[in-house]
Amino acid sequence: MISLDRRAMIALTTAGAALAACSSPNPRLYTLAPAPGVVQGRGPHVVLLHQVAIARYLERPEIVRSSEHYRLDVMANDTWGEPLSAMIGRVLAENLSQRLPGTTFVTSDSAISAKENAAVGVNILRMDLDATRTLILAAQASVTFIEPERPGLMRSLRTTVPVPSGRIAEEVRAMSIALGRLADEIAVMLHEPPRPPPPRPAHRARHRH
Repeated sequence: MISLDRRAMIALTTAGAALAACSSPNPRLYTLAPAPGVVQGRGPHVVLLHQVAIARYLERPEIVRSSEHYRLDVMANDTWGEPLSAMIGRVLAENLSQRLPGTTFVTSDSAISAKENAAVGVNILRMDLDATRTLILAAQASVTFIEPERPGLMRSLRTTVPVPSGRIAEEVRAMSIALGRLADEIAVMLHEPPRPPPPRPAHRARHRH
């Protein structure tokens, strides 16, 4: 038989848990958005975009505010609407499709499979605010081509976008702008220069008899 004191303790514990559940705010969900850029013209017909590798400290549902001063500032109630690596890959594919309209970009987790003419790999090394409320994106990108005459390329990018208000929505907007700049660099790497016209056949001189 349960004593009166034990019943009171159980009731208080249950009420406290219910109160905590009611008082917890609903998380705010955010998503990155494509950023328009300059159309580069002709690119490979099909490009495979490998899964984006992001720094481990970014691999969490919550938005990382900053990694300055040897500590992480993580927003408990401001979260991503989908896994960050997949979202960056999706947004990069949209950005690149706009910059290279004749190219089809297929992500590694896509249900569509096609023989690619080139492949893109991306590492995100940092994507958060510094002490001056400036968004810093540090990334690496590589491009490999199926055609043996086109050598592979690799570039590093570090770009900054001011976030004057310091609001989470503005930070996410700055991230989207920075990823647009990364797409600009990748599009330039993928751009195919115009091919020279084939040489004209030489005219044979006519000999008079």
